[in-house]
Amino acid sequence: MCYKKLRFYGICFLLIALPALVSAQDGNQTVPPETTTETPAPAQVDVRPEAADSEIRDRLNGIMAATGWFVDTEVEVNDGVVFLRGSTETDDFKRWAGDLARNTQDVAAVVNQIQVMEPDIWNYEPALTGMRELWRSIMRAIPFWLFGLFVVIIFWGLSFLVAKVARASLRRREMNILLQNIVSKGVAVIVFLLGLYIIFHIAGLAGVALTVLGGTGLLGIVLGIAFRDITENFLASIFLSIQNPFHAGDLVQIEGTTGFIERLTIRATLLMTLDGNHLQIPNSTVYKSNILNFTSNPNERTTFTIGIGYNESITAAQELGSKVLEEHPAVLKEPEPWILVDELAASTVNIKFYFWVNAHTHNRFKVKSSVLRLMKTAYMNEGISMPDGARERVFPDGVPVLLTPDSPNTPIREVKKDEKTQPSEDSKVAAEGEGDLESNDEEIREQARQSRSPEEGENLLKP
Repeated sequence: MCYKKLRFYGICFLLIALPALVSAQDGNQTVPPETTTETPAPAQVDVRPEAADSEIRDRLNGIMAATGWFVDTEVEVNDGVVFLRGSTETDDFKRWAGDLARNTQDVAAVVNQIQVMEPDIWNYEPALTGMRELWRSIMRAIPFWLFGLFVVIIFWGLSFLVAKVARASLRRREMNILLQNIVSKGVAVIVFLLGLYIIFHIAGLAGVALTVLGGTGLLGIVLGIAFRDITENFLASIFLSIQNPFHAGDLVQIEGTTGFIERLTIRATLLMTLDGNHLQIPNSTVYKSNILNFTSNPNERTTFTIGIGYNESITAAQELGSKVLEEHPAVLKEPEPWILVDELAASTVNIKFYFWVNAHTHNRFKVKSSVLRLMKTAYMNEGISMPDGARERVFPDGVPVLLTPDSPNTPIREVKKDEKTQPSEDSKVAAEGEGDLESNDEEIREQARQSRSPEEGENLLKP
């Protein structure tokens, strides 16, 4: 947190110092000639009407000596033609001397033979001069820095205040948490940028400020393309939090995976699967996928198929199945169960059973197991055959069993159709392996609450 604050203050300081330094550099251009190395063009130098060559020579010698820019200066004037000799440090000084002679009264022509000396490689005067100019620029910019810092502090506090007011207003409208944060932070950024624009405008750099803001927008587009997946997940989190296809704790199926919704962040949706594992799905994938929400409607339909022999009565099988479903405590009476003939297979008549279970109170897998067990027991008790189409051959009248010569003492026994063998355990509504048929959704939710969440960030879902 401290590092983020220091980084922000450093950026603010650079934004304040930039226009100050630029303004100071612009102000340096108005420094008087004697304090810089620039050589302004000399004005017209009048000696007297119809000046003699000697008077022109003396006048130019005096001016050039007074500047101190020339070494071994020699001025010769012959019939108004000025010959300049000597040496100087820069081309600007040489050019200035030529302009001075041309602007002198009664000068017909100028021959500038001044030599420019090669600078000494160990001469630190230009560097020292630059440092002195930089120091003067910094000292001139200090008042502006103080003013800019004051403006930044004012607008920084104002942005916090505006963000807080906007968040409170949106909270009263019961807007989504993510949208509250985005809108409030967006308003705060606009207020803060307004303060920076005021600083640039006072520094005379309004055009630079607009260019920076425009460049920032272009940079945002470039970064949006470069980080497309991140942008998609962020936008998908906004749409999911607005549309609310699920709430925290809902049992859903996304891309074939079933689990309880634990949290929604700006990057991913976190599920606790029925196996007790965490599954992170990118928000862009969730938004573009088919979402099956089991919790939105507590009633859930379950189906299974049983095949009976062709010699059995379909109506009797349907009535017996209807009785089993009606007597089962976990099967809902409304909507009513269906028992329909589904297919005439190779060796069986397939009957499909449809019934509804309240998934909030019962586990549909346990209830299905219980109904299948009871249905199998009821059919066997009534002698309704359920042959295996792949391996079983049906003998409606039974199969007589005869003794072989090797077993003279074995009694003859004939297995008949109407024999009833039913274990007492199969007649129970809930066997030991099926538990109490109650839903264990709350147990999985409790596991999710106690486990460490691998997806950090603020939860955008309603509980």
